[in-house]
Order: sequence, then C-alpha cells, then structure tokens
Amino acid sequence: MTKPLKQIHLAAHFPGVNNTTVWSDPRAGSHIEFSSFAHFARTAERAMFDFLFLAEGLRLREQGGKIYDLDVVGRPDTFTVLAALAAVTEHLGLTGTINSTFNEPYEVARQFASLDHLSGGRSAWNVVTSWDAFTGENFRRGGFLPQEERYSRAKEFLATANELFDSWHGDEILADQATGTFLRDTKAGAFVHTGQHFDIHGQFNVPRSPQGRPVIFQAGDSDEGREFAAAEADAIFSRYGTLEAGQAFYTDVKSRLVRYGRRPDQLLILPAATFALADTDADAEELAREVRRQQVSGATALKHLEFVWNRDLSAYDPEGPLPDIDPDVGDDHISQGRAQVRMYRDPLATAREWRELAAANNWSIRDLVIHTGNRQNFVGSPATIAETINDFVQSDAADGFILVPHITPSGLDEFADKVVPLLQEKGVFRTEYGGTTLRDHLGLTHPDDLRGERVCSSATPCSICTPKQAG
Repeated sequence: MTKPLKQIHLAAHFPGVNNTTVWSDPRAGSHIEFSSFAHFARTAERAMFDFLFLAEGLRLREQGGKIYDLDVVGRPDTFTVLAALAAVTEHLGLTGTINSTFNEPYEVARQFASLDHLSGGRSAWNVVTSWDAFTGENFRRGGFLPQEERYSRAKEFLATANELFDSWHGDEILADQATGTFLRDTKAGAFVHTGQHFDIHGQFNVPRSPQGRPVIFQAGDSDEGREFAAAEADAIFSRYGTLEAGQAFYTDVKSRLVRYGRRPDQLLILPAATFALADTDADAEELAREVRRQQVSGATALKHLEFVWNRDLSAYDPEGPLPDIDPDVGDDHISQGRAQVRMYRDPLATAREWRELAAANNWSIRDLVIHTGNRQNFVGSPATIAETINDFVQSDAADGFILVPHITPSGLDEFADKVVPLLQEKGVFRTEYGGTTLRDHLGLTHPDDLRGERVCSSATPCSICTPKQAG
C-alpha cells in the first residue's frame, strides 16, 4: 500500500542582525523599520506559508566587555511588531519568542490573548528559558536559574498561563442591549494559582480568544527540553541539517508523545533551514560559498574562535594558522550572552580536533570557521531545493521547515516565486489557505476539542488535560 504524501509546512524566520544575515549586502534593508517586517510578512503570506517567526534577544551580546558588532541594531519588541503585522496580513500566523524566566504569566497571557483577538486567531508563543546571569542583569531579580529550575519554572509558567486562558469558556459575553446585561457570569476570568514559582489570584480580563490558547512552540534540544515539548508543545524547532540526524530527532521526540496521551500528529517537527537558491545547482554552490564568506568576515572568524579559546585573539591573522596556545578553561568567559559557548564543553578537545582539521585541509582560521559553522541547509536550483525539502518531509526527518534567508527583507522573494510553485505541483503544499487560524494551517485541533485527551504533566493540571496518575 502506498504511503499517502505528507503535506509540507513552511514558515519564515525574520532573522534580524546575526551571523546568518548578510547586513552588508547592498540588497539588505533595515532590520528595525516596519516596512521591512511588512515586506517579509506579505511575501510569506503570498507564498501561503503557515506563519512568520520572530526571535527575541533580551540583551545585546558582548565579547571582551564590548558589544559585538553583529548585534548593534538589536530587536524591536516582539508583541509590538506582531500586532502591527496583524493589520497588514489576513492569514499568516504570528509567532513570537517570549521568555519564561523573567516575565510573568498574567502579563504574557494577556498579551497573547490580545494578539489572538487582534489577528483573528493567528498567534503562537515560542516558550523559552534564559540560561545566563548576564541576561538577567537587565531585570529586577537578576541572576539565573539552574537548568532543572528553568524548566520547572517554564512548565509552571505555561500551566499558569493556560489556567488564565481557560478562565474564560467563550460563552460569558451576552451583550443583550435590550436588558443591558453584558455578562452571563460576573465571575468570568476568575483564577487562583498557588505553586512553587507563582502565587496569584484574580480575574483575567481578556475573554477567550479565537484559538482558545496560542499555538505553543518549544526550541530546547536537551532531554528535558524534548520531554517538555512532548508534554506541552504543538511544534518544536530543531537544528539538525542532515537527513539522518533529522530522522533520529524526529523519531525520538514523536515516541515520547504516547506518555502524555498524544498522537504523533499533535506535535510538529519544524527545523530552521537556510538556503542558497540559483538557476542551476552549480551557480547555487558558488552562491553558497560567497554567502558563507560574507557571513564569516575575518573579524567574525576571530570572534567565533574566541568562543572556544576564551582568549582575546584580535592580534591573530584570520587568514593565518590557528593559535598554538591552548584555550583558557577558567570559569569566566570572554563571550557573554551567547548560547554557542555551551556547545564546547571540552574546549581543549575541541581545539585539538580543529587543529587537526586545519592541518589536514590547509585551512586558515577563517576557513575553519566557515567549514565548521552553520552552512546552508538547502543549496541548488528551484527544482533541487523543492525535491530535497520534499524528501526530508516524506522521509520523516521533519514535518516542514522554518526558512531563514540571508538577506532581509527581500531574501524570501525568490523562494516564494520559484520553489513554492514546484511544491504545489507535487501536491505537497497548499495552493490556498484552508482556514482562518494558525491551528487550521498547522492541522492542529482546537484546545476545547481536546478536553480530557491529554495527560497533564503539571502538578496543577489545567481544564483541558487529564491529571497524570500517581506512579
């Protein structure tokens, strides 16, 4: 029996200023003016994408006590941008990363419920934690939480937000002009939550929104992060670029769902993916090499090497050999606010490996960073990229991709015009939107229709889930 073709999910990530974006390219525009966000969103909607995604940086990252130049522009407030985009789009989902470590559940729930109303049911929340004290210095409480406490707070944060969303059932507003009765129930929105991290009570002041709750995304790759996604999320980001690694991640995360009474189709795997698109595969390969060299300037290469060496390497020639001194493995790190630092848990071993690679390939510092860093996931002609994306999805390495172009805001245009029509011809991507909400686009069930199906992992289960049985 032939396996039915899976439908591909596509989304667009507005990257902002980072080492993916080539902000020095003449075609690049502003990363903060609304016209850039609007252009990007309209292109994604024209291509029938599921949603637009905004990351969030709560502090500009530093290297050696100075702001690293790729982060100078920063990022406008996520909710402000998404609310504005709701007015210039009709179907596109609006996904924002909002931190659970330094915010409060009532405030975040109110913002997402409001965004869902403003957009007609298109909001989504990427729930993340903050891992470092450096970022925490911007906030009243400061500091940071150990990993187990970060996820404990995140779980309770989300459970509390869900209690707030569910404090309205959707039928409370009568608005009878003849009798002057507005509410059927004057206790609408009432909530009480007592837990390890939050002790709040009152009445939530935003009525139930079109989706009931925003779609929930999660991006953690640790074992605890995967478990959190299996229990709570509707979609998970991953960073795997190869088919085999993607399949392993896909199988692992999907297999965890049964513990929470969930089906495999109730959690989507959506890796982020860059691309280099040209008329021919050969031209695309050349473009990919050019883009990588634009992304990794000599100064950038030295900054990346400092992630491992934990030393000031500004005196070294980026076109020369790797340092012959060993990394400094002290507790203090030259780079602040960069998650990449955690990737190199054994700097001495990484330095040995990189020296061997550089010697074997006659690579300079810049060459090494280019070859060991992130690379374009999809490289080729429109036909090649369409075929590759389809292979990943049909082979259960992903349910779709969140595309990250290297030019903002026009970097998505060519993909929309040349690759999307080929996917539509294959019958694996929509030719029109089939619904009005983001849940419709993603094929997700409305929370109200899941009552009693899901097993809740929280100590204080919400109204949608079945409490987890002891033992």
